[in-house]
Amino acid sequence: MRRGPLPPDALDATDRAILNALQDSFPIAPDPFGRAAAPLGLTGADLTERLARLRDIGAITRFGPFYDAEAMGGAFCLCAMSVPDERFDEVVTLVNAHPEVAHNYERAHRLNVWFVLACETPEDIGRTARRIERETGLAVLRFPKLREFFIRFRVQA
Repeated sequence: MRRGPLPPDALDATDRAILNALQDSFPIAPDPFGRAAAPLGLTGADLTERLARLRDIGAITRFGPFYDAEAMGGAFCLCAMSVPDERFDEVVTLVNAHPEVAHNYERAHRLNVWFVLACETPEDIGRTARRIERETGLAVLRFPKLREFFIRFRVQA
């Protein structure tokens, strides 16, 4: 699904605080949403409702754990495709159907679809990329990680 920029008033201060707080950690507890919500002055139900809304409006694409495939013996690879505009939704649907696709995003560039493959082995990266190429008829360019960078995303609360 294509998403455009959010209007300036789409997020309130609480939404911004949620986005900032949940990037650093999430409790592993019997009531994780309640524990995560308390410092924000919310209930667990409030937090889950707001997360659903943030996803619905496109402020986030998913909420869930991020597993480090490499630390578990697997492999990651950043991939890009040049997708014709008229096939964009079709191709993104095919790409997203692969469980190895960790996340993806659109860019206003010739290489307009970018996604991350997280696989059990480095060889699986190639197999999955070739499968996507067969299904879509489009080339999957692979950009293996040479160096890791940690970027903290923050919004003005």
